[in-house]
Order: sequence, then structure tokens, then C-alpha cells
Amino acid sequence: VPHLTWRREEPGAGSDGKPRPWPGSLLSRRRAGFEHPWRTARASLCSAAASAAWAEEAGGAHLLGFSDEILLHILSHVPSTDLVVNVRRVCRKLAALSLDKSLVHSVLLQKDYQASEDKVKQLVKVIGREIQQLSMAGCYWLSGSTIEHVARCRGLVKVNLSGCHLTSLRLSKVLSALQQLRSLAIDVSPGFDASQLSSECRATLSRVRELKQTLFTPSYGVVPCCASLQKLLLYFEILDRTREGAVLSGQLMVGQSNVPHYQNLRIFYARLAPGYINQEVVRLYLAVLSDRTPENLHAFLISVPGSFAESGATKNLLESMARNVALDALQLPKSWLNGSSLLQHMKFNNPFYFSFSRCTLSGGHLIQRVINGGKDLRSLASLNLSGCVHCLSPDSLLRKAEDDIDSSILETLVASCCNLRHLNLSAAHHHSAEGLGRHLCHLLARLRHLRSLSLPVCAVADSAPRADRAPAQPAMHAVPRGFGKKVRIGVQTCPGPFAGHQPSSAFWSLLKNLPFLEHLELIGSNFSSAMPRNEPAIRNSLPPCSRAQNVGDSEVAAIGQLAFLRHLTLAQLPGILTGSGLVSIGLQCQQLQSLSLANLGMMGNVIYMPALSDMLKHCRRLKDLRLEQPYFNANAQFFQALSQCTSLQRLCLVSRGGTLQPDAVLAFMARGLHVAVCHMFTGESLATCKSLQQSLLRRFQAERPALNVVIFPLLHEDLTDVIRDVPMVHLDEITLFKSRVAEEPPNLWW
Repeated sequence: VPHLTWRREEPGAGSDGKPRPWPGSLLSRRRAGFEHPWRTARASLCSAAASAAWAEEAGGAHLLGFSDEILLHILSHVPSTDLVVNVRRVCRKLAALSLDKSLVHSVLLQKDYQASEDKVKQLVKVIGREIQQLSMAGCYWLSGSTIEHVARCRGLVKVNLSGCHLTSLRLSKVLSALQQLRSLAIDVSPGFDASQLSSECRATLSRVRELKQTLFTPSYGVVPCCASLQKLLLYFEILDRTREGAVLSGQLMVGQSNVPHYQNLRIFYARLAPGYINQEVVRLYLAVLSDRTPENLHAFLISVPGSFAESGATKNLLESMARNVALDALQLPKSWLNGSSLLQHMKFNNPFYFSFSRCTLSGGHLIQRVINGGKDLRSLASLNLSGCVHCLSPDSLLRKAEDDIDSSILETLVASCCNLRHLNLSAAHHHSAEGLGRHLCHLLARLRHLRSLSLPVCAVADSAPRADRAPAQPAMHAVPRGFGKKVRIGVQTCPGPFAGHQPSSAFWSLLKNLPFLEHLELIGSNFSSAMPRNEPAIRNSLPPCSRAQNVGDSEVAAIGQLAFLRHLTLAQLPGILTGSGLVSIGLQCQQLQSLSLANLGMMGNVIYMPALSDMLKHCRRLKDLRLEQPYFNANAQFFQALSQCTSLQRLCLVSRGGTLQPDAVLAFMARGLHVAVCHMFTGESLATCKSLQQSLLRRFQAERPALNVVIFPLLHEDLTDVIRDVPMVHLDEITLFKSRVAEEPPNLWW
């Protein structure tokens, strides 16, 4: 799009004769720092009508002269609220295009942090009757009265209201008007009462085929009302205790309707947050399944942190599934798989997703029971083996963590699952032995369809220092110059993209063969975040794997080869010295939208800060930044560099013993016009944190409707109470650290 408005100056119009951007064009605005696609498109469209006459006189073409197909493609990148409120008022042509069915058929308001109450109401008023798919997931800032306006969208087939404020009565009012609804996502919060649902609402629910339900209280929610369910997704986020300290129990569900309709179910998915109450409640849901297994069930997935004891009902359920159904997707708690022969009896049709996370599954069992001795599994798109410490060794009983993997097992896996798009091997020690072409990275390089990959840091280290490996050539542009600090002579620097020497490490070779990788995670085998879910902050962490010391700045620089990279996580890399590889990533990975860095280099001294500041000034499309580092000093220089990330929306800092400068934070928020989330957990005092939080809310809340600010001491005893107030969409996506590759089946929810 930027090149479409490019032209040469007429003779005499310019002194140098060089091509220049047309006033108001996308290119000129990009140079001015407006890198966000929809902001660029909106601004250019608004200026196009005004400059049309000027362009015609000058003999050039203007934006509105493009075909409708091109303009519709441009408008598809503009938020729906802006189309209705702003763009359609520019001129008659844009008014007609803005209301085109291709643009109003599906409306996504999630993460549109500028969608105020008035904008949403106006949107529903103008195009409500045309909307068939509406996602308001995570719109926690909208009031219940605004959510009620969804009832005007009577043609809705799919609606996602997860994270929205909805009482039983409001839900009843909305659903009563949506007679064509077939897909629904809601939260079930304390106080939910199914008896308040009207007959019209129950009639709508009886036709719903897909239900996603997030539970914050022990309840069946609306599941018993959904007689036609084919897909059921359950997220259990129930806390063991109330704010007053009362202990919750699944017995609260006694007396509620406990006859969910599972006879047509095809997909059952349950994800549990930590806590015994979530396990107690999910057992009540599974009890009905154990009585009669649906004949058409083809995906059964249960994600449980920690142990989850197998009961008689669950044993009956698994035995019934082994006899009666052929699955395409499977995930079970580790205690259900460890030491059992269940996988040997399970039947699979055309599997697309397997997760054996944290199971003691050996490589021998993986080949024999899952891959069936090398069976063709070309249909498998996603595989999660995170925490499976023995999955690449023939026997789990005699193997030690530091032992080398059996490359023949990985070779069989790669050959059988040649179409894998998502692979997670994190949270384990996968050390490669010496031998040409036998390194883990060399074998994974054969998976040319990979789009997301998670590896332990020690797995990408070369098996041993190579004498024939020439030293990396320093790149002048990659030398960190931020904050005016000098680089020590002798410290490794990252090779530049135009350096004559081609790096010979296995990791460089892997990424060279995966040029379309979009999501990459390098996580230390022993890494654990200082900020767990429902427990006090962790004060001490395990030391990194010794082989991880060999992964340094040059390996990080290799990531710069990934031109399509959107999400990057680097955690527990002790071999980082200057951080010069980060600069290479910032320069070359221009599509990067999400960045998570944790425990890089020396723990007591953040020496990569100059390089990080240089990196950030190139990250124009970065939306989410999570930084976890002990003793991190969030000073004015850091926030000055961060303010150059003009698209940044969410920021989370976690630093045990770290400090921050309140004035610098306020100045950054004033410059970061699109920052809606600011979470900081440091070593500052409670008084300092509260004062800064109140100042930010008082100054920016009115102009930023979705603003969510949490500033709190990391080691304070009340941290868990503060965490429970964070909107789930932010808590799950940025505040808490976790591996996200192959966490769920692809396209689990629309």
C-alpha cells in the first residue's frame, strides 16, 4: 500500500529530483512514525478526499481512484468502530464502502482499546442488523448496559462475550433476542443463577452448537440448557477461597441441573487453573460423560497443572473412549498417562493435535504407542511435548537429565510428522551428541512447515566447541550505543546480516531452513517465573543448565533471519553478554508484535540494557512487552527508548529487587498514546507503588477507556489478592509467564 502513492516530482518542482512521498500518503506517515497499519490506513483515507482535487490537477492518481477491491482490503485493517465513527464520514464513496457486507459481517472489538461506550453503541446502531459474528472478548471496560445493546444484533450467529460484565438477567435479555445464535462464549461469575433465564433465552441456548464457558464460581452455567452441543470449551478459573477467606466447594452445585446434554458432542476441552476446587468441579462435568460416551466424539482434551488423581468415573470414561471412538485430538493429565497402557488401546483417525505435556512418556513409548513404529502421521499439525524430559530417549528409567538424546527417535518423529506446524519441546534437557547431521536443530530443520517452535536453551547449543568455527564478524550497526556506554573489547558481538562469514552453528542452520517461522520460544530448562499464579512470588530459582552457557549473543542474532517473526520469548540465557543480538532482531524482524525477555545474562547486573534500548527504537510494530529481570532499573533512559515503540499497547515489568522512577513512568505514558496496560511488580515500597498507580489512573483514565494499571511490590504478601483483580485477558496473555506454543489445538475457537 505505501508504494501505491509514490510518484516522482515534476521537473522544476524539486531541487534534487529524487522521488518523494505524496503529501498525506501512507509512506510519508510511516516515515513520521505512524507504523500501525490501521492507524496509517485511517489517516490516509481521511486525507485522501481532501487531496483528491489537488492530485488530479497535478496529473497524479489519488487513493480514492483505486478499485473498490483494493480499498476494501485497506479498510479491512481499520477497526470497525473507526469505520463507523470516522471513515464513513469522509466522503460518499468511503461511506458506502465502510458499510460493505464484507466489512460488517464480522466485527472484532477485542483488543480495540479505543472502543469507548459511545463508539460501541453507535456501531451497533448503524450496522447492528448486518453483523453475523461479533467478538467482544476481553472488553472488560464496557459496562453491562452497553453489552445489552448486543441484543439489537438480531442476525448474530456467533458471539463472544468472554470477559464482559454480564449478570444472569442481562444474559437472558441478550440471548432472548438472538434466535439465530449457534456459537456462544460467556463468563459464569459469582451470583449467576440459571433460574433467572427466560424461556426465550433457553430456546436460544437449545440451538447453540458451540459453547465456551469460563467459570469463576462452581456452577454448570448454561451447559444444561444447550441440548444441541457439538463443541464444549470449559475454562476453570475458580479460586479456592473468597476474598473474605471462606473456602469454596463443588458441593455448591448440588441442587443445580446436572444433566448436561453431551449426546452430540464432538469436541470436549477443559483447561484448569491451579487449585483443588477446579479439579472438584471438573469431575462433576466428567461424571456425565462417563455414563455414556458420545459416539461422535473426536477431540478430548483436559489441561491440568500439577497432579490430578484418576477416579473410577474417569477410568470408565477412558475405557469407553478406547472401545467406542476414534480421536483426532488428545490431551490428558499426566497422572492418567504415566505408567498406563492407555495410549496403546486408543484409536486415532486423522489426528491433528497431541499434547503429552509434563508426562513421563519415554521415546520408546512415543514411537510405539503414538507413532506406531513410524506410522504416517501427516495429518498431525500440532504436538506439545513440553516437560516430557524422557520423550527423546529410549528408556525413562535409566536416563539422567544431562544425558544425550537418541537422535534416531527424533528422526522417526520428524519423518512421520512431516507436516507439523507447531512443536513444543521446552522444559526439558535435550542435549545433542556429536555427529554430522545428528544435532536436534539439524533434524528439526526438515520440518519446513513449522510456524511456531518452542525449545529449551540447552537444546540449541552445539554439542561441543568446534575448532573449525571461525569467529563471528562484528557488525557496526549492531554494536549497542544506547545510554552512551562503551562496549568492552573482546566481548562477542552479533554478526550482521551482510557479513561475509556465514555462521556455522546448528541453530543458525535451523532458522535458515525455517524462514516463515512466526512464533519462537527459547526457554531455559530450569526457568521458573518469579510470579506464579496463586502463590507468593518465588525468591530463588534453579541455576540454568550448564550447556545453556554456550548460547550467547551470536545465537540470539541468528533470530534476525526470521523476517516474518511476530512473537518471541527468550528466558534464562546466561550466556548473553552485551545483548548485541537483540539489535539484530530489532533491525530485521520488522513484524515483531510480542516480546518477552526474562533472566538474560548475569542475574545481578543488567548489562544488556544499552542493546535493548537500541533494539526498541526499531520495534515500530511491537504491541506487547514483558520484561522479567532481577534488579532491573526502570529509569528515564529505559522509558525514553521504550516510547519509540509507537504501537505499544501492553507493558509488564517483573523485577525482584528492581526500582522505577515515577516521573519517567508518567512521561512514558504521556508519550505512549496507545498504552492501555501497565503492570509493574518491583522492589519499590507499597506507598510508592500506590502513589504512582493512582497518579496514572487519575491522569489517563478518562482518555483511555480500557486503561488497566497495576503497580505493586513483587514480594508483598497481598500480591495474590491484587492479581485476582487483573482482567483475565491480560493475566493470561502477558502478566503471567508460560510457554504458549501448541498450548491449545489450532483454531480451537473462532
